[in-house]
Amino acid sequence: MPLTDRDRAILAFEAEWGRHVGAKEEAIREQLDLSPARYYQLLGRLIDTQDAQAHDPMLVHRLRRRRDERAPARAGGATGIR
Repeated sequence: MPLTDRDRAILAFEAEWGRHVGAKEEAIREQLDLSPARYYQLLGRLIDTQDAQAHDPMLVHRLRRRRDERAPARAGGATGIR
């Protein structure tokens, strides 16, 4: 399934975010009209698609790597294991 306008906007927002200062959650609401929780749900699904990979391979690789690095910490926190 090709990327939607919203998909491309989410990827563009994430790509540009590092260059901006301010509260990311507020910018998500203002620029994308999404709650931060919904934004991160959509972004997480989006970076697992081949279309997103083809659209911006460096960004998708960086986001996947960051997610994979954080996964053990999230898993340990969810189970109470430290």
